Amino acid sequence: MSGNTRTNNVVVVGGSAAGLYTAASLARAGRSVQVLESKPTLDPAPRTLIVTSHFKQQVNGSAEASILNEIRRFELFTDGRSAAVSLKQPDLIIERSRLIRALASEAELAGTRFQYDTRFLGLTPNGTGLHVDIDRAGRRERLHADCVVGADGAVSRVARAAGWPPVETVPLVQAVVKLPIDCPPDTTRVWFVPDDTPYFYWLIPESRERAALGVIGEQGRDTKRCFERFLEKKGFEPLEWQGARIPVYRKWVPVQRTVGKSEVYLVGDAAAQVKVSTIGGIVTGFSGARGVANAILKQGRGELLALRRELGTHWLIRRALHHFQQQDYCDLVDMLNDSTRESLGEINRDESTRLLWNVLRRQPRLALLGLRGLLLGRR
Repeated sequence: MSGNTRTNNVVVVGGSAAGLYTAASLARAGRSVQVLESKPTLDPAPRTLIVTSHFKQQVNGSAEASILNEIRRFELFTDGRSAAVSLKQPDLIIERSRLIRALASEAELAGTRFQYDTRFLGLTPNGTGLHVDIDRAGRRERLHADCVVGADGAVSRVARAAGWPPVETVPLVQAVVKLPIDCPPDTTRVWFVPDDTPYFYWLIPESRERAALGVIGEQGRDTKRCFERFLEKKGFEPLEWQGARIPVYRKWVPVQRTVGKSEVYLVGDAAAQVKVSTIGGIVTGFSGARGVANAILKQGRGELLALRRELGTHWLIRRALHHFQQQDYCDLVDMLNDSTRESLGEINRDESTRLLWNVLRRQPRLALLGLRGLLLGRR
């Protein structure tokens, strides 16, 4: 048995951003925490991400070193039409591998212990907590935990072991390219091409020289083929490739299950805590991690309730957009008048309910367009 006392022993499975955030939060509060990571070292895959300014409110100084760039303007394109939105508070471009290393350092400084080359095999209840079966460098061992946190991604072994149903995933494909001469380094571009994807293509500048061009689709092979065609059409040459399968949020995944007399929790991608409207899981994943840490520390569930409302609004927006045709996107861009664009620029995308109602108040015709999308999806 590891840990100082049984009542304080928490095992976090997976060195993901949300898992490390949870571990650091619990360790700072005096819990004995250990993180199990299946890789021999902490070696996260690099990926360029865009987050809102809420990110800075969630992380400490060292994690801010993952910020590569600031975005102050969005340009939206569809079938010859375009619209621009200026942001009052800039979005942030971050590099995932830098972020995870910084979070691991913070968790370790707070007292978290790391076990690498350690694969989670399963869990069973015992009289005072949970047995956690692991494979450490080829040797099978058993740990004791008072609670377990599954932070091991969308295909979570912890979730399966504790009885959660599988989470649906979709492919994300991204290429690092040279930033086009006509694209300012503080501007993100978004293209709506519903014949290729129900989501969108994006170009997010990392610097004055480089940008990440990406797309999310529904079928991996079709997504890659459409993406390569889009790269050729726009004249982009990939410098390097990035990719992942990311979870799709369709309804709230309860983050806690009782196994025996103990609790198992999920955070981040394992709980599908992703904004499906703008496709992002860092800020919402941190909110879920903070909510789970609060639940373990018996400090209330307000954070999780707020996250559930936030993700529900994003899912409503995605349901409306998911069956849009080209003309629907043309109508959408045409309806973005000055007042509507002002709302989009002033209100953070991580305040989706407030943003949605302000946009609809300033452009009521968008409600009818969204309702049509919802009805198409239902049909």
